[in-house]
Amino acid sequence: MNKLVSIVIPAHNEEENIIVIVDRIEKVFDTLPYRFEILVVDDGGTDKTLEVIENLAKAKDNFFYVEFSRNFGHQPALKAGLDYANGDCVISLDADLQHPPELFRQMLEKWEEGYDIVYTRRKEDKKLPFKKRKTSYYFYRLLNSLSDIEIEQGTADFRLLDKKAVKIFRDFKENDLFIRGLVKWLGFRQCPIDYIPEARFAGASKYSVSKMRKLAIQGVTSLSTKPLHTAAYLGFFFSMMSLLYIPYVVYAFYVGKQVNGWASLIMTVAFFGGLQLIILGIIGIYIGKMFMQTKNRPNYIIRSTNIEGIL
Repeated sequence: MNKLVSIVIPAHNEEENIIVIVDRIEKVFDTLPYRFEILVVDDGGTDKTLEVIENLAKAKDNFFYVEFSRNFGHQPALKAGLDYANGDCVISLDADLQHPPELFRQMLEKWEEGYDIVYTRRKEDKKLPFKKRKTSYYFYRLLNSLSDIEIEQGTADFRLLDKKAVKIFRDFKENDLFIRGLVKWLGFRQCPIDYIPEARFAGASKYSVSKMRKLAIQGVTSLSTKPLHTAAYLGFFFSMMSLLYIPYVVYAFYVGKQVNGWASLIMTVAFFGGLQLIILGIIGIYIGKMFMQTKNRPNYIIRSTNIEGIL
C-alpha cells in the first residue's frame, strides 16, 4: 500500500514530550502498511522545543517542522499543519501523549471503510480533578445550547481528515478559528471512536479555565448568531413584562397613593442596565470579529521551516 499519512502535532513548550511521541508514532507505523510523515508546528514556545524538532528533522527524512514567529495559539497551529500536510489523510493530535497514537490503527481502518472524517470522543476519566471534569462538561453544554451544530461531549482535536476535507480547510480564511466546530459543519461521512485519555507525559496543560471560557465564546460566535437572537428575545420579554406595571401606576395615580419603593426601583434600574450592557457586549463581540476579519491578516506567520517552497 502506497498511501501517505500525515501526522500533525501542534506544540507549545513540549520539549520533553516530542521525542517520546515521535518514537511511539514510529512504532505504530512499523505495524501498518502506510508511508507516513510527521509535521510538528512550534507555536512560539519559550523552551527547547524548536531545538529538539530541528535535530529530529536533520535525522529523519519524513520529519518536518514549522516555527511560528510568536505564539498564535493552538487552533492556528493546527491550521498550519493542515495547510502544509501532503498526505492522503491527515491525523492531528496533541503533543502531551494524552491522545494515544495506538488509536491510529482503528482510525485508518474506518478511513479505509469509506469515512472521510474519523473523530475521537474522550471518555470521562474519573481520575481527573472534579473542577476539570465539570469545566469540560459545561464547556460543551454552553457550546451546544448556543450554536447551530451539535458537538459531542469529549470531542477534541484528535481526528483523521481525508484529503478532500483538508483541501476545504485550506480555503478557510476565518480570523477566529474553531476547528472542532468547523469539522462538524463540513458534513461528509463521519465516524466516532471512543478512547480513554492517557496521563500527560510531561509539562502542564495549556488550557486553563479562562482559556476554556474564551474558546467556548469563540466557538459560539464563530458558528452561530444565536446569542444575538437570544439578546433580542430577552429585550422583547422584559419589555412585555414592564407593561404589567402600568395598571399599578394608573391605580396609584387615581387613588392618590404615592408610588414608593426607591430600593426596588434602583435594583430594577441596575438589573436592566446590566442586561443592556450584556446585550451590547454580545453585539460588540460580533462587530469586533467583523472588524478583525476585514483586516485580512494571516492566521499565523512562519519564522522558519524545513519544508521547501514556503519561505
